[in-house]
Amino acid sequence: MGHKRIYPEFPLIGVGAVVQAGNRILLIKRANEPGKGLWSIPGGLLEVGESLREAAKREVEEETGIKVKICELIDVMENIIRDENGRVKFHYVLIDFRAEPISKEKDIKFSPSPEALEIRWFTPEEVKNIPLTQTVRKLLRKMGIEV
Repeated sequence: MGHKRIYPEFPLIGVGAVVQAGNRILLIKRANEPGKGLWSIPGGLLEVGESLREAAKREVEEETGIKVKICELIDVMENIIRDENGRVKFHYVLIDFRAEPISKEKDIKFSPSPEALEIRWFTPEEVKNIPLTQTVRKLLRKMGIEV
């Protein structure tokens, strides 16, 4: 990877997808900072020459093993985290889409990447009781899911 994720020289563009099958949402438990140990959506950095939708599709498949169809844009957000001295430690512009699995849910086999400690489907009720990243909390609220 050519870009520094920690103390970056410029903001990095991240793409992600809220994968929905019926009323269930696919979440991953993050293995890395920021948000290590928290539940989030699959996503990662945009690569040069790649469209936002291509990147979202690739990232979901890389992190979970699931092929998806990318649907509408949900939101564009930012995540700026400073260290104790006020220096910018992380700065992401996050572009998130809704997505749907191409296969039927019962046929889906997860193959997690090292970035995902765990992958699970959650109902909106279950999502209320798990530790989510702030950005995913905002995203789900924007979609009308109370968290």
